[in-house]
Amino acid sequence: MTAPFWGPTLDCPDPRALASFYQQVAGGELAVVTDAFVELRFDAFSLGFQRDLNYRAPTWPDPRIPQQAHLDFCAEDLDAEQDRVIAAGATPTEVQPAPDTFRVFLDPAGHPFCLTTWRTSSGPPESR
Repeated sequence: MTAPFWGPTLDCPDPRALASFYQQVAGGELAVVTDAFVELRFDAFSLGFQRDLNYRAPTWPDPRIPQQAHLDFCAEDLDAEQDRVIAAGATPTEVQPAPDTFRVFLDPAGHPFCLTTWRTSSGPPESR
């Protein structure tokens, strides 16, 4: 027997605010909402957001406070999606290692995440 994948949970200072941001970025339904935890539910998985009163945002690419994980979102048109996530509250990072296929941003709590053409028709052939 295997355990089905539920999804990742991100530590953050304000679960409601961060879940709202990711709902603007990726859709989904706010299924559980408390002061300590929010579940953003999709068809195949969920994203969790849990309050951490001692949360410290990663300092990527500076390794002093490393990222523990990051999320990637498919984007057929990087420029259009970039405008959309910035309008939702994302901040582009200064370092953009592969801007033709990946764009790196920080969410409102400071977690790095990427928009990528990987696995889209506009992405590199090896990604499809």
